[in-house]
Amino acid sequence: MAKLKTNSGAKKRFTLTGSGKIKRKHAYHSHILTKKTKKRKRNLDHFALIHDVDVKRVKEMLVL
Repeated sequence: MAKLKTNSGAKKRFTLTGSGKIKRKHAYHSHILTKKTKKRKRNLDHFALIHDVDVKRVKEMLVL
């Protein structure tokens, strides 16, 4: 059987933590930042964990 390929879009967007959870970045922090408040931009800067419902789907894309 052929090897499974990792989804190249997913490998750019998600990273694994040491405990095996999946981290993601927040949206809305890449451009048009002048109209956003400092507080909003600061809060978007932190990483977040993906929701439990999406874990299986993301792991399939990352071939874990």
